[in-house]
Amino acid sequence: KVTELVLDNCRSSNGEIEGLNDSFKELEFLSMANVELSSLAKLPTLSKLRKLELSDNIISGGLEVLAERCPNLTYLNLSGNKIKDLGTVEALQNLKNLKSLDLFNCEITNLEDYRDSIFELLQQITYLDGFDQEDNEAPDSEEDDDEEGDEEDDDEDEDEAGPPGEYEEEDDEDDGGSDLGEGEEEEE
Repeated sequence: KVTELVLDNCRSSNGEIEGLNDSFKELEFLSMANVELSSLAKLPTLSKLRKLELSDNIISGGLEVLAERCPNLTYLNLSGNKIKDLGTVEALQNLKNLKSLDLFNCEITNLEDYRDSIFELLQQITYLDGFDQEDNEAPDSEEDDDEEGDEEDDDEDEDEAGPPGEYEEEDDEDDGGSDLGEGEEEEE
C-alpha cells in the first residue's frame, strides 16, 4: 500500500507515466516534477491523493481532470508550467479541499492583479505561491517547515560540520592544529 510516490525527472510519453495507474489507491502524495508532462488526461483516479507536485512540466490546461480523479487534493504545485490565464485555473474551483496552490514561474503570474484574481476565483484556497491573502507565509505545510529547517540546519552545518571538518583533517596532518583552528574562524 504505497502512500507516497516520487517520480521526479522520469520521462513521460504522451502525457503518461509508465506504471502509474489506478492500482495506487492509497496514494496521498505524488510528485511528478520535471517529467515533461503536457497533459493530465491519463492521470489515474487517486481518490486519497492530498498533495500533488507537478512543477517544471509543460502543462497548459486540462486541469478539470484533477477534480474528477483527485477530488481530495489539498496541495497542488503547478509552478514552472505553461499556465497563462485565469480560465485555465478556473477548472480548480471544483477542488473543494484545495488549500494551497503554487503557480510560481507560470506566465499567469504576470497578469495584473494576479493574486487578487486567483483568491477571488478560488475562494477555497488559503495559500497562493506559499503566501495567504495578507502575504503571511504558509506556516504548517510540511514542505515549508522542512525547507526552512533544512536551510537553518545547512547554515549550522557549514559552521560546525561542513568545511571545518576538512580543516580538522588538515589539523591532524599538521602538528600546528591550534593555529589552523584560529585561522579557520577568521576565514569564516
